[in-house]
Amino acid sequence: MHVAATGPRREHGGCPPLNSVFPTPFAFRFGLSIRPLVFPPPPPPLLLLCCQRRQRHLESISRLVEVMAAASGWLVNPVHFSENLGSGFGPERGGALKGRGVLVGFHSLVRYGERRSQGLRWDARGYGRTSGMVVAASPPTDDAVVITEPLTKEDLVGYLASGCKPKEMWRIGTEHEKFGFEVGSLRPMKYEQIADLLNAIAERFDWDKIVEGDYVIGLKQGKQNISLEPGGQFELSGAPLETLHQTCAEVNSHLYQVKAVAEEMGIGFLGIGFQPKWGLKDIPIMPKGRYEIMRNYMPKVGSLGLDMMFRTCTVQVNLDFSSESDMIRKFRAGLSLQPIATAIFANSPFTEGKPNGYLSMRSHIWTDTDNNRTGMLPFVFDDSFRFEQYVEYALDVPMYFVYRNKKYIDCTGMSFRDFMQGKLPCIPGELPTLNDWENHLTTIFPEVRLKRYLEMRGADGGPWRRLCALPAFWVGLLYDEVSLQNVIDMTADWTMEERQMLRRKVPITGLKTPFRDGLLRHVAEEVLQLSKDGLERRGYKEAGFLKEVTEVVQTGVTPAEKLLELYHGKWGCNIDPVFEELLY
Repeated sequence: MHVAATGPRREHGGCPPLNSVFPTPFAFRFGLSIRPLVFPPPPPPLLLLCCQRRQRHLESISRLVEVMAAASGWLVNPVHFSENLGSGFGPERGGALKGRGVLVGFHSLVRYGERRSQGLRWDARGYGRTSGMVVAASPPTDDAVVITEPLTKEDLVGYLASGCKPKEMWRIGTEHEKFGFEVGSLRPMKYEQIADLLNAIAERFDWDKIVEGDYVIGLKQGKQNISLEPGGQFELSGAPLETLHQTCAEVNSHLYQVKAVAEEMGIGFLGIGFQPKWGLKDIPIMPKGRYEIMRNYMPKVGSLGLDMMFRTCTVQVNLDFSSESDMIRKFRAGLSLQPIATAIFANSPFTEGKPNGYLSMRSHIWTDTDNNRTGMLPFVFDDSFRFEQYVEYALDVPMYFVYRNKKYIDCTGMSFRDFMQGKLPCIPGELPTLNDWENHLTTIFPEVRLKRYLEMRGADGGPWRRLCALPAFWVGLLYDEVSLQNVIDMTADWTMEERQMLRRKVPITGLKTPFRDGLLRHVAEEVLQLSKDGLERRGYKEAGFLKEVTEVVQTGVTPAEKLLELYHGKWGCNIDPVFEELLY
């Protein structure tokens, strides 16, 4: 990891902020955690371990590190890692233990412990907090990885399969985006304002800054990350957590911190799925290299790609699987029911101040963004579907970029298959690492996305209670075996044409979409009950998080329809009140 300034600090990952246990203003303000604090030592030199098969050599690596630890007086505890280096769910989580050459940084193993495959955790005591940390933009290990032989397709399959973990290690990772705006003018935040906001949050609430060149583009704290979408949408990629209570406490703490700083700057944040007032020309462009490449490429492959980049916000949940067969069942259930989630959370009916004819404009936009990398993935329902088939699909998705020497290289439209043979025109002769593969996977945008976990991607952004309801909906369905099997049975005879019809019509008609001999609302009622039952069986008293969407399903009236009613009534066909109605 490229570090400009280092200093140990407390970790928050996996534990609820104190305010979820002790509702005091002090604890809520500072997002304190209730675990004992463990501080790592200053970063010692990195050890480069070049292995042709990292899993095969893990025992010898572990023995070597244990010997060195004993000589250094450090403590070593075996753990199961919960994510690649960089931690947390979502894109741009950089890391070690990547590619055929394996980079092991002792300091990184301390700070970003709990990885997804068996590894080591270093605990060192007696170190106090110094200055905040500035972390180079991801992926941070491209310069240090040593490739001992070319990647094979088996390596790519193995990368996905390495996400399998026993049920007791399943976690919940929630990501949500929101629009920042000037309270006085309602105009989108400029990058300079966003940079001031990020710097202030870092200083006041003890986050590390993520920089790209001279620009701060995000923050990191434990396993949480704050990042910027292309138009300045503010995203929290949450830590992998055990319960929905922890997830909602994390959301609450994040929104409190952001609001505490933003209000002083005259900035507000809006929870909606599509920018309701401003056109593309009004949206600032964030100084991130990958977004510049995407911005130039999008108009070549679809008519709505720039709208996707600059004017949409979503909330998604990332969930684990125990095996290839478990992945397949959850993938199919997620794809089948994704239109129901889109309908329940539909919250984007306005474009440039007027109704746009959709309940979820955000969802519709994905239908004409880039059909090479979006959609309902019919092949997932083939009897032959396995990890390998997803790899074959991903290999055929045109590339966006390769990251080398801290810069993004434009490789748009090129083939990862050619890359694996050293024949990529933008960097001829170079071979990919698993870090390149991981980055490529983040540029694929189906309704459910497979990485080393599954991402449920069908919901619009919304107010904070819905940010807790979305992960609750999917956890109840996919993390309970009875509910999951009921979903599989319910959807077993749905045809590809029916699934595609729902994908096409739901953004327009929501829960009122006709389906077979009734309405989609009737299916949603049954699905919501399965989710509630699944949450009850989990035993954490989490079913209450679904209250926010229960009325939506019972009445068939989506959040977007309620906004339209306000627009045509109380608001007098003026869009501005939505900024107060959906203000965080």
